[in-house]
Amino acid sequence: MIEEIALTLKKRELTVSVAEACTSGRLGHIFTSIEGSSAYFIGGIIAYAESVKHKVLGIHSELLAGYGSVSEVVAITMAQRIRELCNTTIGISVTGIAGPTGKTADKPVGLFYVALSTKEYQTCQRYLFNDSGRENNLVQASNGALQLLANYLLLVNTFPQ
Repeated sequence: MIEEIALTLKKRELTVSVAEACTSGRLGHIFTSIEGSSAYFIGGIIAYAESVKHKVLGIHSELLAGYGSVSEVVAITMAQRIRELCNTTIGISVTGIAGPTGKTADKPVGLFYVALSTKEYQTCQRYLFNDSGRENNLVQASNGALQLLANYLLLVNTFPQ
């Protein structure tokens, strides 16, 4: 999937940046595993702790306190902020609870939010993986982010350029 995404990004001269919480750089690694990735991948921030989300990405502490790090509104804001900070066409974020600890009554292990932001469009996908282990949850979350990007690239391809 990444090969097709990379080809499309290069062809359309689109750029991507990532803000990763629980995936801790997996997306950045996937994007840069393709030769020539500097044409489309600009960079990212690993915002594992709330303090990094707040101090580096500029997520308001009220949002973090009110919704928690693992929420749609925080995921969307992370994607917007990384896009703005890196001056890219597309910002992608991932936040979630990989497990086996960290769950709450409202937020189980395997809950992830993946968001995508452009100047004209934003979306967020909620995933609830069936807690098949930390590593599997992280792989599924990364794949979910790639699928969200692939879906977006297909969507914008249906409109005249």
